Amino acid sequence: MKDKRLGVKFRRQHSIGRYILDFYCTEKKLIIELDGKIHEKEEPREYDQVRDKFFKELGFTVLRFPNTEIEQNVNEVLKIIQDHLK
Repeated sequence: MKDKRLGVKFRRQHSIGRYILDFYCTEKKLIIELDGKIHEKEEPREYDQVRDKFFKELGFTVLRFPNTEIEQNVNEVLKIIQDHLK
């Protein structure tokens, strides 16, 4: 995502407040999180909900994708991201 293939610049491992984001587009206020299997468990899922609510209240859009979805269908993931960038 560094090379602007999606038409905008994304920062990787960017921090906002006490949180570190996987990918962040300043221009579009878009946060992209890539979730491993740990996020399927109750405690991390609850933490993610609190975190996402924090960002939404600040006017950010948060997109979450399981790693398996990226591995199996990266083109669809990219399409979803592109739709949010419009």
